Amino acid sequence: MQLKAPAMFFAVGILWAACVLFVGLANMIWPSYGQAFLQLCASIYPGYHPSTGFGSVLIGTVYALVDGSIGGAIFGWLYNRFAENL
Repeated sequence: MQLKAPAMFFAVGILWAACVLFVGLANMIWPSYGQAFLQLCASIYPGYHPSTGFGSVLIGTVYALVDGSIGGAIFGWLYNRFAENL
C-alpha cells in the first residue's frame, strides 16, 4: 500500500499548525499553559516569540504549517520508498 504524498503534505501541515495555534491561544488565556512547548517552538522558528501577542501566535502557526507540510511530504516519500522494497 502506498501513501499519497500530497495528502500527507496537507494533513500533517494542518495538524501541526493547529497544535501550535491551539497551544499559543491557550497560553494567551492561561499564561503558564504550554510554556515548555512554546519555548521549544521559539528555539526552532526564527521570529517567533511566545507570549508577545496574537501576531506572534500567527507567525508560529505559519511556521508550523510550512514545517509540518515539509515533514509530511518527506514522511510520505520515505514510506513509499520503503513500502515498495518490502
